[in-house]
Amino acid sequence: MKVVVLCGGRSSEHDVSLRSGESVARGLLAAGHQPVTVTIARDGRWSCAGEGVELVPAAGLMGADAVFPALHGPFGEDGSVQGLLEWLDVPYVGSDVLASATCMDKLTLKRLFAQRGVPQVEFAQVGEGGWRERCAAMGLPLWVKPSRLGSSVGISRVERLEDLQGAVDLARRHDPRVIVEAAAAGREIECSVLGNDRPEISPPGEVVADSEWYDFEAKYGEGGMELTIPAPIPDRQASRVRQLAAQVFVLAGCSGLARCDFFAQPDGEVLVNEINTMPGFTETSVYAKLLEAAGVSYPDLCDRLVTLALERHARAGAYEY
Repeated sequence: MKVVVLCGGRSSEHDVSLRSGESVARGLLAAGHQPVTVTIARDGRWSCAGEGVELVPAAGLMGADAVFPALHGPFGEDGSVQGLLEWLDVPYVGSDVLASATCMDKLTLKRLFAQRGVPQVEFAQVGEGGWRERCAAMGLPLWVKPSRLGSSVGISRVERLEDLQGAVDLARRHDPRVIVEAAAAGREIECSVLGNDRPEISPPGEVVADSEWYDFEAKYGEGGMELTIPAPIPDRQASRVRQLAAQVFVLAGCSGLARCDFFAQPDGEVLVNEINTMPGFTETSVYAKLLEAAGVSYPDLCDRLVTLALERHARAGAYEY
């Protein structure tokens, strides 16, 4: 099939997306497909790789059997591109508009978790009544984050309450919606999900950053982190991670793929941190490595995601609007 790979984009994760797109194109080619890479520049212009031809979005997707939007962060992972693809009636890999937008916004996702009793750390929205008092009650350290950004951009660890406002100001440079979260003492555990209605769950893996915390450099720099598969946690805790991964994937309405992040607490409890609907997607990214440990090769993974996209699109086409 002819599969358009979208990469680049307007977010701060532009370069990460280019690496993901390059890997996806190789994986699709190895799986027997015809990948066509379309790059979105930082200023929003679309072009076809290797030809230097500037495109309008609709023209860049014409004739495609499916689209693989290997885009991370705002203007790619937040439902905006997914809305364009829905309008063009093109099958695409990953979650739909609502699920993408929900999972991109940490505040919205955590409120959904809270309504359904999903275990998670305490949090507060900056600007809401009494938010400073709630932050003080959560204890230290605190994590201050832009609500709708990924790759640890704009995040601060706050050790003293007097530093809280400065961290909020930094986060607001990236997003007017800012979340403050309590710290979790547990191990950082990640799990890959693959599927639509009946998702497959990978073995959990533990991420250990070589820096003080899992920041942008640790995620994407050479040797910035180590991934241990399977995670060195008790079997009961590992089972709980996998069960929660399936639960929150379905709860948020995700499809195709997601990487679910957790904290495995010393007392045996597991807390859900977040869902990434389009995680980093190189052959060595956490998402792919976890599924490789489950026996899914990278080319097979790319192929299965395209098949899942076609299945979801065909099912949606059965409805009248």
